[in-house]
Amino acid sequence: MAFYVLLGPPGAGKGTLAEDIRKRFPLVHISTGDMLREEIKAKTDRGRQVKAAMDAGSLVPDEMVSAIVAARISKPDVALNGGLLDGFPRTLKQAHIIDDLLRNDGLALDQVLLLGADTDQLIRRLTARRTCMGCGRVFNIHSTPAAVSGICDGCGGHLQQRDDDTEATAIERLRVYRQQTEPLVGFYEQRGILTRLDTGRHREAVAADACRALGLT
Repeated sequence: MAFYVLLGPPGAGKGTLAEDIRKRFPLVHISTGDMLREEIKAKTDRGRQVKAAMDAGSLVPDEMVSAIVAARISKPDVALNGGLLDGFPRTLKQAHIIDDLLRNDGLALDQVLLLGADTDQLIRRLTARRTCMGCGRVFNIHSTPAAVSGICDGCGGHLQQRDDDTEATAIERLRVYRQQTEPLVGFYEQRGILTRLDTGRHREAVAADACRALGLT
């Protein structure tokens, strides 16, 4: 069973790449963003705390997101197929947490992909995202627009810009990333498991390079 991490700033294309990798290999996509939004949708106490943090562009507390990830990686489908972590870890503390969680099962991270793009491109991507209020599918008004503006191609639901995808919040999210998540780059480079990947290219080329880097051929 293999475990990989997709690391990179908001808007770098982690979710898109995970989707493309999973078309080729049966890894389980473990997206903390998706799981946190499910908490918000359920309107739990934890969901309200998560929404406040995400709307402000800050990180969700380590303990909260770690508990959600721990519960997900304990599921049978992950044990069978391996995992592709997207959005976790985001801090050095979380990096040690995932190491401990995997070590308990006699496992370790196999590879970390660092996705990169320039700041202007990241902000353009983030502010162009539109999310279906029905099924949660994400569109981009520039690169992957809906066939009918404002309407989800899949379920016909209403597309809306999330509160955490405004320009002001996008700029704050990038600042938080540089401050709290970028230290992971050196952390994983020292362990010899980090590969850099330029996502400012054609989607198919990025996916092919990613699969080669992860040894998925």
